[in-house]
Amino acid sequence: MHMVLSESSSLHAQLKHYSTSNLLLVIIRDYILFKEMYGNDFVGQLDRELKDSLVQTARERYEESNVSVISLAPGEYVLIWPDGGMDLGDNLGDIAYAFKLQAQNAMKRTMLKWTGIGIELGMGYSHIPHNSGKDWENALLRAIKEARIYANQPLDLKSLAISKNFNQIVKEREIYCKYQPILDFRTGTICGWEALARGPQNSPFESPLVMFELAEQIGRLFSLEEVCREKAIRNLGPIAKGQRLFLNIHPKTMADPEFSPGKTLALLDEVGLSPKNIVFEITERHSLQDFSLFYRTLEHYRNQGFQIALDDTGSGYSGLSSIAELQPEFIKLDKTLIHNIHRDPVKRALVETTVTFADKINSKIVAEGIETRDQAICLMDIGVHCGQGYYLGYPAKTRPELSPECQDLQSVSELPRKAVTCSIPIGEIAEAPYAVNDSFLVADAQEFFSNNLQFSSIVITENDIPRGLVMEYHLNRQLSSQYGVALFSKRSITDVMDESALVVDASTPVEQAARMTMDRETLKAYDDVIITRKGKLFGVVSVQKLLNTLARVQVEMARGTNPLTGLPGNVRLEQEVEARINREDSFCIIYADLDHFKVYNDTYGFKNGDAIIKLAADILSWAASKHCPKDSRLCHIGGDDFVLITKPEAVEKTCISVLRCFKRLVAHYYSDQDRQRGWILAKGRDGKEREYPLVSISLGVIEINGCCTLMEIGERAADIKKYAKSIPGNAYAKDRRAPLGTNGSTR
Repeated sequence: MHMVLSESSSLHAQLKHYSTSNLLLVIIRDYILFKEMYGNDFVGQLDRELKDSLVQTARERYEESNVSVISLAPGEYVLIWPDGGMDLGDNLGDIAYAFKLQAQNAMKRTMLKWTGIGIELGMGYSHIPHNSGKDWENALLRAIKEARIYANQPLDLKSLAISKNFNQIVKEREIYCKYQPILDFRTGTICGWEALARGPQNSPFESPLVMFELAEQIGRLFSLEEVCREKAIRNLGPIAKGQRLFLNIHPKTMADPEFSPGKTLALLDEVGLSPKNIVFEITERHSLQDFSLFYRTLEHYRNQGFQIALDDTGSGYSGLSSIAELQPEFIKLDKTLIHNIHRDPVKRALVETTVTFADKINSKIVAEGIETRDQAICLMDIGVHCGQGYYLGYPAKTRPELSPECQDLQSVSELPRKAVTCSIPIGEIAEAPYAVNDSFLVADAQEFFSNNLQFSSIVITENDIPRGLVMEYHLNRQLSSQYGVALFSKRSITDVMDESALVVDASTPVEQAARMTMDRETLKAYDDVIITRKGKLFGVVSVQKLLNTLARVQVEMARGTNPLTGLPGNVRLEQEVEARINREDSFCIIYADLDHFKVYNDTYGFKNGDAIIKLAADILSWAASKHCPKDSRLCHIGGDDFVLITKPEAVEKTCISVLRCFKRLVAHYYSDQDRQRGWILAKGRDGKEREYPLVSISLGVIEINGCCTLMEIGERAADIKKYAKSIPGNAYAKDRRAPLGTNGSTR
């Protein structure tokens, strides 16, 4: 209390011209218990977040009002301002509620991280009559005491003017929606829009936080969401086939006995949409396990054709248990997981794992909160399916298109270069598809298969984008049933196609595609795989060809060929060196190694790390073919290490070409920001964050001219490699000692 008393004189001087002042008291309930259970760091962070929220809310919402925010004690604050300084109908209860909601939301993430639950602040209010001298201080203390009594009691929301205003807004349906586009990274097109409900402009309900929190607390959540749903569907406008509208919905609403898909189905039919165009986005921020009725009714709505998205994954609200229970068609990653992902290897690893998991359960990942190009490129490169955020498109009342800035997005893996995957890209073994549109009839398909035995599948497309697959043996099975021909022959092929056929990008490694193929349900295990490039149909691959190719790759690996670069490995290197020594050839070994590669690999991920290794291999191969004799041999001995065996006279030109080319091209494998400043901020082996240069290549050269052992070659190569790496940037160093084997000496 001493802080308030010490400031009371200055406050009185500011406020004495008014008849009364208003006072709000905010309390972190159970502050002492939190401190005992979780320690000073936790309660200290809560205290800071509470104060920052109160100051920010006062500044943003009531900047005209000269609000003083004062700490009474840890976890307790008072706000004091002259009567009439805030325009909310002069209702202190409404003002208190607005401050409370904003503060609880600001502190929610910290509470969930530490305790797994939300927070309920105590909020009281009172008036301070203006007197002078000691009477002012006594009046202030009495007001605080009165506010503390209110703070320890539940807030009667139904008596507040804000509740009456809310009920009027719902009754008059004064809700509008903004739409934010969702980008399909694999096609570069919009796959849907999320509808974001807003109340009347310049009212407290323009904030969806205030609107939905109040609706839940006064039991009007169902009524509010019904209005929001209708507004979102009616104002969306026509959309392309395959595009979707994401509607936020609370599990309590879906489990409400009054909630029926019948109204929604009728509305969709009225505007020309179907349940396939609707994704119910579950926004529950508590445990979904509390709603058994929700689980019992969910399957019913799915059978109608509606799909499910789980929101806030990775925020602390939604976890693996929720995904396992819901089995959503879409998993939306919270923006906290996306922030700075291009610089955080831990976040990157988490998202990579989530993408792999989503592929296995046939879900799609939507990354929310994308605000920069670097984030978007990083997510594309990881393999995230879809993205949403201000960088891709701002929400707008009229359904917006994508922002111009994201029209030419390219992931690092799509930069011009040769294949960079960990084995053969599946696009290299793709075969020409037979593609049709939805006007193709089932009878036409049956005739086509009869006359074209080389085809076992038909791909159904719309604007060159795959929409489904028909396998001949599945079609025959359907038509062979009783009345099958009569039922299907005159119908569109879309009625019998598989809408969830396996579709992979042409750059997908054969191994990965094979795993995805084998993870399918038994009935579809031998269906063809559809191949796309930038979202457009590129080809198809049969399972037999896929497995044959995989077997060939494994044979190559067994023979010592590196699967990443296709170059021979250690076994071939040793054989080549020993053969040249036995022939008494004079030759050089150029040992190539990448600098700062581990930091790059940890920051940008293994896929991009493989890309840089492949770049080094391509450059070394090019330089060897240009400057070295035909009997030269390039080997990839593991990781980022290469060895080139060539004649001494070819060494200098080869090394200079490699250094110049690598320096120029490696910059393309970085984000714009990192490339422009010439370094990245990352954690080293010691866990400390520091600046690291871009990846460079070091070349160490030794000469052999006589009989020596592989051990002697290895020791000298290690010496010159170490010296070359000590030179900053792209560099090469040649061993100036006598060649190994000279005069029978190795030294």
